[in-house]
Amino acid sequence: MEALVIHAPGDLRVESVPTPEPGPGQLLVRVRCGGICGSDLHYYQHGGFGTVRIQEPMVLGHEVAGVIEALGAGASGFAVGQRLAVSPSRPCGLCRFCQQGLQNHCLDMRYYGSAMRMPHVQGAFRQQIVVEPHQAHLLADHVSDAEGAMAEPLAVALHGVQRAGPLLGRKVLVTGCGPIGALAIIAARRAGAAHIVATDMSAHPLSKALQVGADEVVNVAESPDGLARFAADKGQFDVLLEASGNERALRGAFDVLRPRGVIVQLGLSGGEMTLPVNMLVSKEFDWRGTFRFHEEFATAVELLNKRLVDVKPLISATLSYRDPARAFALAADRTQAMKVLLNFE
Repeated sequence: MEALVIHAPGDLRVESVPTPEPGPGQLLVRVRCGGICGSDLHYYQHGGFGTVRIQEPMVLGHEVAGVIEALGAGASGFAVGQRLAVSPSRPCGLCRFCQQGLQNHCLDMRYYGSAMRMPHVQGAFRQQIVVEPHQAHLLADHVSDAEGAMAEPLAVALHGVQRAGPLLGRKVLVTGCGPIGALAIIAARRAGAAHIVATDMSAHPLSKALQVGADEVVNVAESPDGLARFAADKGQFDVLLEASGNERALRGAFDVLRPRGVIVQLGLSGGEMTLPVNMLVSKEFDWRGTFRFHEEFATAVELLNKRLVDVKPLISATLSYRDPARAFALAADRTQAMKVLLNFE
């Protein structure tokens, strides 16, 4: 079978790799669609992010949907031909964090398409992949393969919103309207946010933010002081969902977040930030990290299956995996693309 293998920055190849065989209880999945994530772009453009670097050839990808092609011996609860979204998260289930229900912090995590460990964990941008039953989440007939591939980033956003605490009736600011920021708007609205304002430096993602539920948007490139009206009385927002990974966006939001407001850091730039700690202290902010997800993947698929969320406005294009340079170039162009997907059929 064929797979997309990254060797070095800019060196992404379509290569033949061995076709896998499902073991006992496992499922062989024909991958139909896969979404290009920000981390995939970092591997392609820079060879990694932060201290994580490619040290050996690695199959990219972790946002995929497909169809069951074969069952391993003893596999139950599934049938050949069923369509599903595949969770890329494979925690060990044995370490102390897994035992505490913190599987996203597993000490022996194997997450598709990750160079965080050596040897690297091979990814899901391939024609066929073997998965464990706990990774397989059935899709309703009306959910397209492209929408199914969006379950993973939606799960990331759901976990981030869950980290914010109760949002019912809250005023929420979302900074950065890439795919995760836009999905955070969807998740915050489902959680009961009363008013959502989104910021970005580009018109295209802001237009998509409005489509998926933002009440107002601010282009901070055109209007650097566009949030100033929310600074009255020590700030108007209850919660900040920071999805840009930009230090300036985070610092700028401090003025408009009320005392004891909650900050959830969704975005990462790959570098460190310098922050006004005095304001963090004096306004008693609660600054929370968020990392991947676990049970939220099943929730994401359920929301899609029940038509409780609509991710279609965020799907910009579906291109063949055989032309990865074109697909990754489009995915990196924020002036015209949100989520670019690869077709593996």
